[in-house]
Amino acid sequence: MADRARDPEALEREIERTRLELARTIDELADRVNPRNVAHRGADRLKEEAEQVARTVRAMVLPEEGKDGEPGQVDRRVVVGVGVAVTVTVLVLWRRRRKRR
Repeated sequence: MADRARDPEALEREIERTRLELARTIDELADRVNPRNVAHRGADRLKEEAEQVARTVRAMVLPEEGKDGEPGQVDRRVVVGVGVAVTVTVLVLWRRRRKRR
């Protein structure tokens, strides 16, 4: 029979377990939507992407090692050009964002 009365102690234990699970879930959700934590996750993601871009640019800009195993010289014009390109990109993105507000 599905309507049989349950043991009150078993019912209390089940309610307490459910309450603890709900409390953990609420704490986890509050942690996820906390503005400080959201900002930290965004900053971490941005930092990882910037490091990846830096590695890619470094691989494109730095010449291969010389015959004696020493790193080659980087042309100063290439470094300045990359710096200008990054600066212009940041400024364009910043202005677009300001216009949307």
